[in-house]
Amino acid sequence: MTLKWDSGNEGKRSSRKSKDTRDTILAAAARQFCEKGYARTTLKEIAASAGMEASSLYYHFASKEDLLDDVFDIGCRQVIEIVSLVYNEHEARGAGFRETFGAMVYAHLDQILGGSEFTAAIMRNFSMLSPEAQVRHRRVFETYGNLWTTAFINAQKKHEIRSDMSVLTLQQLIVGALNWTTEWFDREHFSVREFSETTVTLLLDGILDHRYKWNGREVDSMVIEPMSPKVAGRSKAAQTRLHILLSTTRALRKKGYDGVTLRHIAEVAGIEAGSIYYHFSSKEEIIDDVLSRGLNEIVEGVTYILENEPAFSDYASRLASAIRAHMLYLFVRNDFVAMNIRIYGQLPEEVRQKHRPIRQQYTNSWSRTLVRAQDSGEVRRDLDVLQMRQLMLGALNWSANWFHPDWDKEEVSKSLDDLIGKVLTVFLDGIALDKQD
Repeated sequence: MTLKWDSGNEGKRSSRKSKDTRDTILAAAARQFCEKGYARTTLKEIAASAGMEASSLYYHFASKEDLLDDVFDIGCRQVIEIVSLVYNEHEARGAGFRETFGAMVYAHLDQILGGSEFTAAIMRNFSMLSPEAQVRHRRVFETYGNLWTTAFINAQKKHEIRSDMSVLTLQQLIVGALNWTTEWFDREHFSVREFSETTVTLLLDGILDHRYKWNGREVDSMVIEPMSPKVAGRSKAAQTRLHILLSTTRALRKKGYDGVTLRHIAEVAGIEAGSIYYHFSSKEEIIDDVLSRGLNEIVEGVTYILENEPAFSDYASRLASAIRAHMLYLFVRNDFVAMNIRIYGQLPEEVRQKHRPIRQQYTNSWSRTLVRAQDSGEVRRDLDVLQMRQLMLGALNWSANWFHPDWDKEEVSKSLDDLIGKVLTVFLDGIALDKQD
């Protein structure tokens, strides 16, 4: 008897098996990227988590970067799907914006804070996307952003939120504030549902008591100049050292913490690689100096404002001035502060630990000021200080991932001052027209 080989069914089974294997690898990669971060995850660890040999991965993925690319794509599509469902369901039954917005905020937070390892991996490793990968993912990023801008446009048409705010800027600020929660939120100690409700109240109604509304008041005009290595009186060695540090920030932006080398830094600086050793002993020492200078500068400058009671007649003005100063250090002074934010998720734990005390000093200063503002009655007492602080700083810090002062799009903040004004409106006064106290 002759046996006939069913090549069609066998091909389908083989294809299904290949897809199942690929899905298993991607799930393992997403899990590892969440737990350890992209930079510190190896292909061997991903393979072990998937229950296979590392060499077998190459039948499905050419590199670790390809894995990250696919994890990002899946994570983006998952959050788009669930938030779209929530938005469409609420729109279909005519729910008000406050209810719709609250549901969208919860759905987003639930996804990025552990509901989906793929989506959570996006947040933790956002800075690791290469410029080429960012271009590849631009469409899906824009699709998700358009979902939020559509919600804001409809709310403006119904006179539920302020009409003097760019919907694109609102989307960037608010989604950015939500995304930053992955840097600090712990689902074992906080309720995502309760945090979502606080977030909605804060963003829609603002943090100020209704008697102390900001309403676009003038903010302190503190001047922070861009840093230049060429300063009169500074030695040539000091100028060269600072030039290397500034060049390092540009190299880090392209290569990331693990990818950058002394050779890369030397190329950007326009000097011989060997010359760096006259000033620094290693790549790690250079990056440590970059991080330390950025943190020390912003902590000194902003803390001076937050603790300077005689200079301000009220807490609202002091908070507004501190927010403005934070943004100036982020975008004007140098890249040291921005680099702290962009590569934080890439840093080894021992590096984070070293800089944790200065970070804690900074956040403690904000907390003390917010507590005193609550005691004075200027800031709402029904809002948790930790959540207020982290949402505000999160929106400011995440803006380093999207804001460019030279953008020429009409619907985007064209200047840093314009963006700062919108930040103050969102967080001090809120964006809702139907205020609830």
